[in-house]
Amino acid sequence: MGNFNSTSQESFILVGFSDWPQLQVFLFVIILMFYSLTIFGNTTIIALARLDLRLHKPMYFFLSHLSFLDLCYTTSTVPQLLINLQGLDRTISYGGCVAQLYIFLALASTECLILVAMAFDRYAAVCNPLHYTTIMHPLLCRALAISSWIGGLVNSLIQTVLVLAMRLCGHQINHFFCEMPIFLKLACEDTEGTEAKMFVARTIVLVCPAVLILGSYVHIAQAVLKVKSMSGRRKAFGTCGSHLIVVSLFYGSGIYTYLQPVHRYSESKGKFVALFYTIVTPMFNPLIYTLRNKDVKGALWKVLGRGTDSGQ
Repeated sequence: MGNFNSTSQESFILVGFSDWPQLQVFLFVIILMFYSLTIFGNTTIIALARLDLRLHKPMYFFLSHLSFLDLCYTTSTVPQLLINLQGLDRTISYGGCVAQLYIFLALASTECLILVAMAFDRYAAVCNPLHYTTIMHPLLCRALAISSWIGGLVNSLIQTVLVLAMRLCGHQINHFFCEMPIFLKLACEDTEGTEAKMFVARTIVLVCPAVLILGSYVHIAQAVLKVKSMSGRRKAFGTCGSHLIVVSLFYGSGIYTYLQPVHRYSESKGKFVALFYTIVTPMFNPLIYTLRNKDVKGALWKVLGRGTDSGQ
C-alpha cells in the first residue's frame, strides 16, 4: 500500500471487465462497433453544420459543440478499454490516470453546460419566436459556448486538485478508466470533507443545469399548449423532442453515478453504467438529431447528392 502522490512512477492496474472473461469478446465487438458509429456520426454532424448554410443557426452551432465533446470524451476512454478487453495492457501510470480523470471530467462538465445553452436556444425559439434572431445573436452564442468550456475546465480542475491531495492505497482500479468515485474508494484516509466539496461542485454542474433545463421546458410546454394549430404544436414539440431525449440519457446516468454517496457506489454496476454514458449516449446523439430533424436530414441528402453527382 503506497502513497501514489509521492511519485509519478507508480502505476495502476485497470481491472476492466476481466471479472467477466466470458463477456470480453462480445463487449469488444459491440464497443468497437459503437465507437466507430460515434466517430462517424458526430464527425458527420460537425461537417454538415459547417458545410450547409441552412445549418448556420444557433441550434446547430451548439450541436456541433456537443458532437465535438462526444468525440473527445469517448476517445479519452474507449481506445484504452478496447486494449484492456484484448488483455494486451491493463496498466496505466498515476500521471496518465490523473490526466484521464481531468480530461474526462472537463469534457463531461462542459457538455452539461452546453446542454443548458441548447435548452435556452429552444426556449427563445418557441417562447419568443419574433425576437429569436435578436436574442440568439452570434455574440451571445459564442459567449455561452466559451462560458461552458471555461466552466467545465474549472470544475474539473477543482475536483482533480482534490484528488491530488488524497493519499491513495492499492494498485487495482476496479473500472475500465480512471473515474472519480473509484479514486474516493481507493483513498486510505477519511474523505468526508473531500466528498462534501466534490458534492458541491457536482451539484453546480449536474443539478443546477438540470433544473434550468427542466424550467425552460416547462415554459416551452406552456407556450406550445397555447398554440391553436395542431401542426404548430407538433412542429414545436418535434423541435425540442430530440434535445429532451439527449438530456434524459446524459443526466440520468450522470446523476446516478456522481450524486450517490461513495459507500453506496457499486464498482461492478458502475462499470456498466459508465458504458452507457461514455459509449451508448454519444453514439445515439447523431442518430437522434438526424432521424428527428428535417434540416439535418436535408443537409445530409444534399451532401450525398453532390457526392453522387460528382462521381458520375
